[in-house]
Amino acid sequence: MQERSIIGSLLLGALLCVGLTVLGALLADGIIKYREADRSVAVKGLAEQEVNADVAIWPIRFTEVDNEIGPLFNTINSKNEKVRLYLRQQGFTDDEISVNVPAIQDRQAQGFSEEQIKSGRYAGSSTLTVYSQDIDKVRKAMAGLMQLGQDGIAISGQDYEARTQFLYTGLNQIKPGMIEQATRNAREVAEKFAHDSGSKLGKIKRANQGQFTIEDRDSNTPYIKRVRIVSTVEYYLVD
Repeated sequence: MQERSIIGSLLLGALLCVGLTVLGALLADGIIKYREADRSVAVKGLAEQEVNADVAIWPIRFTEVDNEIGPLFNTINSKNEKVRLYLRQQGFTDDEISVNVPAIQDRQAQGFSEEQIKSGRYAGSSTLTVYSQDIDKVRKAMAGLMQLGQDGIAISGQDYEARTQFLYTGLNQIKPGMIEQATRNAREVAEKFAHDSGSKLGKIKRANQGQFTIEDRDSNTPYIKRVRIVSTVEYYLVD
């Protein structure tokens, strides 16, 4: 009876040892797999492309002064027609030209000194805006503005309110190709990292497309744009 009890205890102990050994192996294998699944590398992929602007918004502004509002409006209207005529001569249609309502300023009411308003109590600013998809035509017309100066029209400089804008509106056409390029660039960087670390590159764990930016290539050529995207991709690493 005592022998049976001893044998049973030994058998139970042996089974417990085997069970614990198997459980330990399973746990170890699970930890290893978990660590392998957790190994990853996050890289950034860059894609850049230069494109030509396809829309120009060109404001042409001038200012006139007079002591009477009536004559001031007559002068502004007359010079608006001269500007419009110049633009037509440059090949722009009436649909591409818009004229804003003149902005009139009463210098006396705004506290200007007598010396400041000596040249005229009222100042009127007029802005004609050209909206065109012909960038070369706009640039050529901008270069010939001296002709308006010979007609007595002093065009305001390119300040914030009268700055010509060159826009690029074709992003949707080049977006797929640039995303592909950025992703390919990211994978090349990740493969180099995996090779140097003695690993292999696995599947994508997560990816962030990133935002597209469109900027002037430089201050001298605002009609040439640089489109840029930086994508972030995280890959699994496997042995």
